[in-house]
Amino acid sequence: MKVGMLLKQLDLHLLNHSLKHISLQICLNPTTVKNDIELLKHFSGKGEQTVLESIDYTSDYEFSNGCRAPPWRQIHGEICYVLVKPHDVETLCVTCSTEGVFLNGGKTEDEGEINYERKSEIYKDLVTFLKEKSAKFSENMSKQDIRFTEEWKKENEEPKEVPKKEKADALPKAFLASSKNILEKNQINFGKIQMTKRLEPTLNWKATVDFKKHKSLLRNTQEKKHGGRLGRSGPPVSPGRAQLVRKSAEKIEEILSDSSSENEEDEEPPDRRQEANADLPSEYWQIQKLVKYLKGGNQTATVIALCSMKDFNLAQETCQLAIRDVGGLEVLINLLDTDEVKCKIGSLKILKEISHNPQIRRNIVDLGGLPVMVNILDSPHKSLKCLAAETIANVAKFRRARRAVRHHGGITKLVALLDCAQSSAKPAQSSLYDARDVEVARCGALALWSCSKSNANKEAIRQAGGIPLLAHLLKTSHENMLIPVVGTLQECASEENYRAAIKAERIIKNLVKNLNSENEQLQEQCAMAIYQCAEDKETRDLVRQHGGLKPLASLLNNTDNKERLAAVTGAIWKCSISKENATKFREYKAIETLVGLLTDQPEEVLVNVVGALGECCQEYENRVLVRKCGGLQPLVNLLVGINQTLLVNVTKAVGACAVEPESMMIIDRLDGVRLLWSLLKNPHPDVKASAAWALCPCIQNAKDAGEMVRCFVGGLELIVNLLKSDNKEVLASVCAAITNIAKDQENLAVITDHGVVPLLSKLANTNNDKLRRHLAEAISRCCMWGRNRVAFGEYKAVAPLVRYLKSNDANVHRATAQALYQLSEDADNCITIHENGAVKV
Repeated sequence: MKVGMLLKQLDLHLLNHSLKHISLQICLNPTTVKNDIELLKHFSGKGEQTVLESIDYTSDYEFSNGCRAPPWRQIHGEICYVLVKPHDVETLCVTCSTEGVFLNGGKTEDEGEINYERKSEIYKDLVTFLKEKSAKFSENMSKQDIRFTEEWKKENEEPKEVPKKEKADALPKAFLASSKNILEKNQINFGKIQMTKRLEPTLNWKATVDFKKHKSLLRNTQEKKHGGRLGRSGPPVSPGRAQLVRKSAEKIEEILSDSSSENEEDEEPPDRRQEANADLPSEYWQIQKLVKYLKGGNQTATVIALCSMKDFNLAQETCQLAIRDVGGLEVLINLLDTDEVKCKIGSLKILKEISHNPQIRRNIVDLGGLPVMVNILDSPHKSLKCLAAETIANVAKFRRARRAVRHHGGITKLVALLDCAQSSAKPAQSSLYDARDVEVARCGALALWSCSKSNANKEAIRQAGGIPLLAHLLKTSHENMLIPVVGTLQECASEENYRAAIKAERIIKNLVKNLNSENEQLQEQCAMAIYQCAEDKETRDLVRQHGGLKPLASLLNNTDNKERLAAVTGAIWKCSISKENATKFREYKAIETLVGLLTDQPEEVLVNVVGALGECCQEYENRVLVRKCGGLQPLVNLLVGINQTLLVNVTKAVGACAVEPESMMIIDRLDGVRLLWSLLKNPHPDVKASAAWALCPCIQNAKDAGEMVRCFVGGLELIVNLLKSDNKEVLASVCAAITNIAKDQENLAVITDHGVVPLLSKLANTNNDKLRRHLAEAISRCCMWGRNRVAFGEYKAVAPLVRYLKSNDANVHRATAQALYQLSEDADNCITIHENGAVKV
């Protein structure tokens, strides 16, 4: 009997453990979330017996998959956002996702947009979440439990009667966090799929709670035949939703293309297919017939079908998807493995055109097309090389493709193509062969340009000897060649090794020369390359010596092309770091033009314009010029922005202008000092540090600096508390600001009351010379109030200061000597200074 009871208890324990484990695997879906919200609405309203005061969606628009979140948030697994008003707490803004329910950052006050950042733990459903957050809800729910359970069962039993076709309209299970395991077990080897198979992937969605840690991907493939009509999987896509999904896909593509990380899996945009019953143009069905000829025809029929297919407008998305939807991509890729050159050329011409489509290029990679194209780069036929390289250039727009090119030896082969223009050019050859050689090199540079967005590929290009070849091609007069060559160089110039090699190969001279070209895209790429390289002082001097500053200044007047304007202003910003260049820009009237660009420009232009003004205003003449041109008002207006890089540059520019007393008066009148002080609350350390540095000249040059500082309510307490930061630059800038604040006795008394002495003392053991200098200056100033110099001794700040005298920085020596002089007025401090060997030092 006892054994039987023990076995029964063990059985119950195992059952409960299994149920708990299974419950963790259950994922929310739009239907479940909608039912829960509708049910809670029935039990909400006025009166203390209701479970909630109100519960409403933030958006009235519902997509066909049941979600209310925008498409670019749906890929993160988010279903909808709900505003919940319990009886006993403030309104909660809640995110319902496939992973569960959690509190988000709420709606912003200015624009009313949702802050999607998670602010709480993830709960399994909405009811569990609300029970945790509201005691009143939990109490009232316990009273309504029986009714609620009956209603919930009724609501959740109804979907079971829905046909399977409608169930497919719900969000696909690619949202599941466990989809990564499913992928590993069921991944399809697309390279082995036969030509006759007809693949129809379902609509792909991907959920990532943490983009770097929880990567998942699921491709469901089905094989269907519908009597010549295209089968459709997934929900019908309305034109409005299709446009939103397209924008989302393009946004994802752009973000991933800019990334250099090779460790993260690619984000797959939703796979869109034409509806079987949609009104499709005749070209769609004609192309599908041609693909059938490609599958079953002989060599002659295949060539004719390829030529006929090329006559269609392959830039049109309908034609591109028609080829893919009927299995044409598999056929075209398999044709690349044949020995017939004409078939290869025809296939590559079509693939080159349709690979501009983000979905097509991903399908090409999935089907194993890149290794085949990389092998074609060894072909003796120059036309095949060109077409293969151009197609690789189109496909390698995302990380997985770039990685595939490198892994299959494509980088080395593409670099070898750059040598065609010089190795095969013999005097006896005709100009036709020269033109073909140039075209081969151009296509190779184009493919390298796409591949060079990866750090690993940049290194592979360098090791393959690409820099000397690119430098040689830069001397050519062919503009079509120059654009991809300079584009590759400017992408690679973000690496220090490349910048050193660019100097060694004397490439700057040719970059400056091509700034005078009439081609806007070439001008843009040259300016971007200068922007990347001008971090180095020697490069900035080379740009000036080769006459590059004047064309950069003249290009500022052409503001229609915003991409080129951003590149030009970026080059001017980096070049103006050198004082000689800043002086030249003043001579070329660039300062006035830059001030005019402070309004009505996109952020990427504003960041560079303000950065350039911040560097130029280090000179007195340029500061006066900015003030006379009315530049202070727009600069102060930009202090209320949210772009981190822009705020750093604006604060630096305003601080540089504040060095001049007349400009400081204008900044103060425009409330600029208060705005700078408010930026000390910014969460980004770089912004805090830049704002603190900018406050130093403001305090130094204000007429009544002490009163101005005191008028900021809580301002002194705020700046003292910043001494608790872990960022060295923030600490150094705050110490510098405290040095200026402490010049006023009343302010010094206030910050002493706020505990400035112990906080400064804690920083004394630093090894950072910049922080040491400003810390010593702050201690020196703070010693001039009450018994602060005695307190510094008590907090053990004196002995570390003596060690500062061993620094190699003369500014540190000067500041330390001043601090030790002030501290030595206390007898105990004198003993400490002597014991630590200050006299010997």
